[in-house]
Amino acid sequence: MALIEMIMPKMGESIFECTVLNWLKNVGDRIEADDMILEVATDKIDTEIGASHSGVIKEFLVQKGEVAVIGKPICIIDVVGEETIAQPKVVEEPKTEGLAEVEKLIEQPVDNLVNILTTPTVAAQATTPSNNRFYSPLVLNIAKEEGISFEQLDKIVGTGLEGRVTKDDILAFIKQGVVPTAAASAPAPVAPERIVVASGSDQIIEMDRMRKMIAERMVESKRIAPHVTSFVETDMTNAAVWRDKTKGKFKQDTGENITFTPLLIEAVVKAIKDFPMINVQVDGDRIIKKGKINIGMAVALPNGNLIVPVIHEADSYSLIGLTKKINDLTYRARNNKLKADDLADGTLTVSNIGSFGNIAGTPILVQPQVSILAFGVIQKKVSVIETPQGDTIGIRQKMIISHSYDHRVVDGSLGGQFVKRVSDYLEGFDLDRSLF
Repeated sequence: MALIEMIMPKMGESIFECTVLNWLKNVGDRIEADDMILEVATDKIDTEIGASHSGVIKEFLVQKGEVAVIGKPICIIDVVGEETIAQPKVVEEPKTEGLAEVEKLIEQPVDNLVNILTTPTVAAQATTPSNNRFYSPLVLNIAKEEGISFEQLDKIVGTGLEGRVTKDDILAFIKQGVVPTAAASAPAPVAPERIVVASGSDQIIEMDRMRKMIAERMVESKRIAPHVTSFVETDMTNAAVWRDKTKGKFKQDTGENITFTPLLIEAVVKAIKDFPMINVQVDGDRIIKKGKINIGMAVALPNGNLIVPVIHEADSYSLIGLTKKINDLTYRARNNKLKADDLADGTLTVSNIGSFGNIAGTPILVQPQVSILAFGVIQKKVSVIETPQGDTIGIRQKMIISHSYDHRVVDGSLGGQFVKRVSDYLEGFDLDRSLF
C-alpha cells in the first residue's frame, strides 16, 4: 500500500487557484488514472480534473466550495500494490520574505511581466504593502487600474485561502462605491442604478455563475474601449456553391461536416496578414502587436450562455485542419469539456450570428482584443451583376459582415479596410478549389 498526494495540476497561464465545485467521486471509491474525479471553476471556465493515479480515494484535502491552489495537494489516493511508486515531495515554502511574489511572477506570461515590472506600483501614495500580506498579480492590476492604494487593500476582508484577497473580493470592494485616495478631489458623479421591482406575475431567475461573468465582462469591455462598428455586404455565392457541391465528398474523405465557419475564419486569417495592426492589444499608452494569430469563435451553449474557445495559430491550419479544429472545439464547448488553455490568448474573435437568422449585429469586444467580427445570415437577393457585356440582374447569395473595433487604436480607415478585405477574400472564393 502506498499513499499518494494528488497535486492540483496547472490549468493555464495566469491561473493560480480555482474553486472546488464538486467531487465526482466519494471517499472509498476505486478510481483509474485519468478518471474525472473533480469539477472546479476558475475565472475563465468550469472544467473537470482527472485522477493522477489509479487506486482508492482515502481523503479529500480540499472540500466543496473551498479554494484549491495550483501545485498543492487536493486529495490522498491509496495506490494498492504500488509501493514502488515514489510519493511526490511536498516542499515546504521558504520563509524568505517576498519569495512567494517572485514565484508568482515567474509563472506569468511575458506580456504580463512587462506590464507588472514597468508600470507604477498600485497607487502613488503607497509604493510597498503596509504589511506582509500577499496579493496576486491579478488583484494588483485591478487595484492599479482603479487607483486603490495598499492601505485600502489591507482593509479588504479576503475570502481566499488563508484570507487572501480574491478577484471577487476587490471587485465587491469597488462596487461599494469607496472613492480611492488617489482619485481626483471632485470625481464625476456616478448615476445610481435603476431599481427594478418584480410584480406578482413576474418570474425571478437567478443568474448562474457563467452568466454573471459574461455580464461583468461585457460591461467592463464597454467601459474600457470606445466601440465603433463598420458594415459591408458580401457576395457569398461562390463560397456557398462550392460548399454545396463539396460537402458530401468532404464528409466522405475527412469524416467531418464542413460549415461556413472554416471558410469565414480562413478569410479573416488572410486579412489579418494583410493588416497586422488589427491583431494588437492595448496596454496603457503602449500598443502590443501580437506575434500569433489566435482566433476566438463564439459558441452558443445549450443553456443559452456563450463561450469563446480559441483556435491558436489559426494561420498554421489547412482548410481541412481548420474544419476539424472548429468542430472539435464546438463539440467540447457544448459538452463542458473545454480546458482553461482552450480559452486563453485570443487575439481576434468572430461570431457567426447568421446561424440564428440574424442579418447583422454590433458585437462587443472580448478584452483585451481590439477587433471582433459578426457574420450575418446568407440570403438570396436580387442583385446587379457587372459583366464585360454590361450590367444584368441576377440572384446572388449575400451576407452582411459587422466589424466592431476599439477606436483608441483602430481608426475608421483600418477598421473599414480590414472588413472589406475579409469580404474580398470571400467574394473571390475559387469555385474549382480542391480539397487537398
